Amino acid sequence: MSMYGRDPWGGPLEICHDSATDDDRSRNLDLDRGALSRTLDETQQSWLLAGPGDQGRKKKKYVDIGCLVVSRKFFVWTLGVLLAAAVFAGVVAGIAKAIPRRHRPPPPPDDYTVALHKALMFFNAQRSGKLPKHNNVPWRGNSCMKDGLSDPAVRRSLVGGYYDAGAAVKLNFPAAFSMTLLSWSVIEYSAKYEAVGELGHVRDIIKWGADYFLKTFNSTADSIDRVVVQVGSAATSPGSTQPNDHYCWMRPEDIDYPRPVVECHACSDLAAEMAAALAAASIVFKDNKAYSRKLVHGAATLFQFARDRRGRYSAGGSDAAKLYNSTSYWDEFVWGSSWMYLATGNSSYLTLATHPKLAKHAGAFWGGPDYGVFSWDNKLTGAQVLLSRLRLFLSPGYPYEEMLRAFHNQTSIIMCSYLPIFKSFNRTKGGLIQLNHGKPQPLQYVVNAAFLASVFSDYLEAADTPGWYCGPHFYSIEVLRSFARTQIEYILGKNPLKMSYVVGFGKHYPKHVHHRGASIPKNGVHYGCKGGWKWRDTKKPNPNIIVGAMVAGPDRHDGFKDVRKNHNYTEATLAGNAGLVAALVALSGEGHGVDKNMMFSAVPPMFPSPPPPPAPWKP
Repeated sequence: MSMYGRDPWGGPLEICHDSATDDDRSRNLDLDRGALSRTLDETQQSWLLAGPGDQGRKKKKYVDIGCLVVSRKFFVWTLGVLLAAAVFAGVVAGIAKAIPRRHRPPPPPDDYTVALHKALMFFNAQRSGKLPKHNNVPWRGNSCMKDGLSDPAVRRSLVGGYYDAGAAVKLNFPAAFSMTLLSWSVIEYSAKYEAVGELGHVRDIIKWGADYFLKTFNSTADSIDRVVVQVGSAATSPGSTQPNDHYCWMRPEDIDYPRPVVECHACSDLAAEMAAALAAASIVFKDNKAYSRKLVHGAATLFQFARDRRGRYSAGGSDAAKLYNSTSYWDEFVWGSSWMYLATGNSSYLTLATHPKLAKHAGAFWGGPDYGVFSWDNKLTGAQVLLSRLRLFLSPGYPYEEMLRAFHNQTSIIMCSYLPIFKSFNRTKGGLIQLNHGKPQPLQYVVNAAFLASVFSDYLEAADTPGWYCGPHFYSIEVLRSFARTQIEYILGKNPLKMSYVVGFGKHYPKHVHHRGASIPKNGVHYGCKGGWKWRDTKKPNPNIIVGAMVAGPDRHDGFKDVRKNHNYTEATLAGNAGLVAALVALSGEGHGVDKNMMFSAVPPMFPSPPPPPAPWKP
């Protein structure tokens, strides 16, 4: 039979003999089934699909990097290129870094910030006692190291604190107001102080004052019967030649005459203001719990003393009456109780601050020529702004809402009175508002108003309120800020005389400041009580520049006399500079605004009490 069969489609059909045994075929069949049961990867498929000529070639090696299988050669080349690029980039960056280049300088600080740095330095120049190493006023040194100890009626240390102005008298009433105002500015604008590097400095200034106040009464007791009013004497009896801080013209470091201590046993205004100062400082130092509690305890003791022993500290024709006469203590009650509430969260203080009779006694509703003038004597305007803040941000509700709304409305009226369109206060031709009606030393009142206008506008902005109403007319918050800016710019030199009234700011500023320490050279010579008179009377500029001192200011005709002996023009004070610092920090920089929460750090969450039920219905 033929080996070739016949293909039914027309070709030979070749029949091949298979030499494999049945066992081999069975084994191969099992292997084929196993192979078909799993999926082949790309490499295995390439082996199966390779042609006969590919069997002798060298097989490629691959690298499995997880989500991708690549040729080993391609992988090595790619890795090498990446490493080379990284090395090259590093070399280029190193060379670029090594090449010196000019950095664009940061923008210069605005005038308000520059003036702020200087204004804070004034407090360094006014320090009494043993000065810290970082005081940075080269012509000042330790002074009056026996205060209190040399008075046989006191016999305890009253070293420290601040001299009030150009003499070496330490007066607690204006000093306490100054520290309260500085603390208020820190509570609102701590971010701004920190941004310009002055937060630590201003806290040191406040602590220096607070530590001294704690020495002036028994701060560890729960009740007291006396408070120090002043250290030093400013008696100016006609014909008197008794050495004291006004008769003599000496550097504080050279004082060798007795310095008496004046105490009071019924001085509500002084004690309530000191309580406000310590309470406000306790919020500033809330990060130091032990010290903050010490301040709060002292404040509570003082405020209770103020409530229990009624009277004006300046009654009776004392030195205080001549220098810083207090006209009332009711405004200090509103002011002090407001700060006590913020420092403690004790609602009894808020109940007192919003008591209608207390507000009436303080003159909250009767107006008058000095209504809206915030100063060391009258704190009512500041208290109303402070309580408006409470209403805007916390809204305590009943039973406080009615009085808080009244204070808020009065604050709005006061802000209206600052605007030029209203004729509540005159202005000089140069634009300075006459809050003290043309009397001497106007700037201390102007800076306080500038601060209140700035901080109130920031309150409104933080409460998403674009402005406020003056009668039927609506004014934007920018109008208030414009008022504050124009007044501070006048003080910094935009005035008819082109003179800066802040010493050391600008090129043209007072050179004959009424200040004993600044006017007498530090040359190793001890000038006695009368020996310093030649420096008082000389027409030469002060040998020491008291940087940052804001002088008393011009007269109502924009005139100014740079004369050392005329303190109505050239004397600087703690209270004046405290207001200046507060206004400058409020206006300085951009953004930040007020810190809404720091003020309320001790205030518990408020849940308004429901109003009382209505009276039973009677037919």
